[in-house]
Amino acid sequence: MADMRAFREAVTAWAAGGDGRELAHELAERLPVRTIVLLEGPSDVAAVDALAAACGRDLSAEGICVLPMGGAMSVGRFAELLGPTGLGLHLTGLCDVQERDYYVRGWARAGADPQDFLVCEADLEDELIRALGLELVRELIRAEGDLRALEVFLQQPAQRNRTAQQQLRRFFGTKKGRKIHYGRVLAEALTPERTPAPLSGLFAIL
Repeated sequence: MADMRAFREAVTAWAAGGDGRELAHELAERLPVRTIVLLEGPSDVAAVDALAAACGRDLSAEGICVLPMGGAMSVGRFAELLGPTGLGLHLTGLCDVQERDYYVRGWARAGADPQDFLVCEADLEDELIRALGLELVRELIRAEGDLRALEVFLQQPAQRNRTAQQQLRRFFGTKKGRKIHYGRVLAEALTPERTPAPLSGLFAIL
């Protein structure tokens, strides 16, 4: 039975110049796929998937494909293949503020609605930390067994001139897999009133 993972793999191969075009077309129709959420990487996907589960939504069953691109610079290629000028699917997504121009150009290249992607003030981790608050984020780190690792990290000279929020953002990126793990953990801790505007805006579109 066809599933969304197979579609993602076919699209990724296609975007990389491989042989995924025909399979992507076939799976898009068979599943069917109606909307693509273009995200930079797996930590963003982990947060979106966790929030969807908390809201009781099965995005794949709704025909929504949450797709990590492996970097924002790839958005033009993915948008062109999948959007109105390609497979004809609805495009949406999230980006960091410094990546906004890539998305603007990609959306224009694909003939997509420029209102249908959301911009994080710095990045998604920053949005989640601000939404939850420093105290709760530290409690979540404690609950995940990483408090000692955080304390050691904060003793590094490079952290002295950073704000507490900047320190936490940097900490999440210091170990392979940690950013993905905390993308899920932080999103699961959100409540409706504490959901960052870019995430709530994204789910309003979906």
